[in-house]
Amino acid sequence: MSDFYKMQDPTTQYPKAGPEYEQQQEGPGLQKEMNPIPDSGETTYVGKERLVGRKAVVTGADSGIGRAAAIAYAREGADVVLSYLPEEEADAKEVVKLIEAEGRKAVAMPGDVKDESYCVNLIETAVKELGGIDILAIVAGKQQFRESIDEITTEQFDETFKTNVYAMFWLCKAAIKHMKPGSSIINTSSIQAYSPSEILLDYATTKAAINTFSKALAQQVGEKGIRVNVVAPGPVWTPLQVAGGQPPDALPEFGSQTPLGRPGQPVEMAPAYVFLASQESSYVTGETLNANGGMVSP
Repeated sequence: MSDFYKMQDPTTQYPKAGPEYEQQQEGPGLQKEMNPIPDSGETTYVGKERLVGRKAVVTGADSGIGRAAAIAYAREGADVVLSYLPEEEADAKEVVKLIEAEGRKAVAMPGDVKDESYCVNLIETAVKELGGIDILAIVAGKQQFRESIDEITTEQFDETFKTNVYAMFWLCKAAIKHMKPGSSIINTSSIQAYSPSEILLDYATTKAAINTFSKALAQQVGEKGIRVNVVAPGPVWTPLQVAGGQPPDALPEFGSQTPLGRPGQPVEMAPAYVFLASQESSYVTGETLNANGGMVSP
């Protein structure tokens, strides 16, 4: 893996996609079965004590960007509750070990964020097990490509919105009740909110909704001392892509459309989630931080 902190050319810091990227898994997909395996910071992210004593909940924490955020939070000094689907247990166990290796507490909470009662229980578990919650990073998402609107079933449309939008609503509503001034909510949008792909109609729509929801909520809870921000990644190499997020034959060119000419790695998203969770971003709220390899966005 690349030396994450060495000054270097970002176009070559991580490899471009190639023929080996053409692969497919049944959803939701496992990171440990990908080739090449994404870099979520397992051996590359180094903490600087930015979040010592904080209590975090991360959804989608087993793999990809959520995994990178969970690892980074632990290395910055936070205890973490990890949310993930039961089918992703193999990946989640690796993250638990990495967090515990930092001397931080890891609480595994498998379940489905499409279930409102699970979302509420997730927050209550954090309060019980960690003594509170002051970071909520919502990363879990559903993305399934379809060539035409005719191919999108009502069931898929509903699942995409429940995973990406309803869960955000349920989790934020439950968490804010327990958050003290200085707490931070970080939602996850996408370049798709600004430059939607024709094959990601439902997914792109939810990502635009996430931006608007977050800006409105930031205004509502600002006086409480709670900040709400968004990270909007571009094409990042995660299980989401190989489990139906993209057509397999498109993956050898994945990320090539960016000015940097390559896909991002999950660890490259981690600093954004840390910055928005930390006191370093104390005057930043209602903002969307784009980490997309240079793709143009408003």
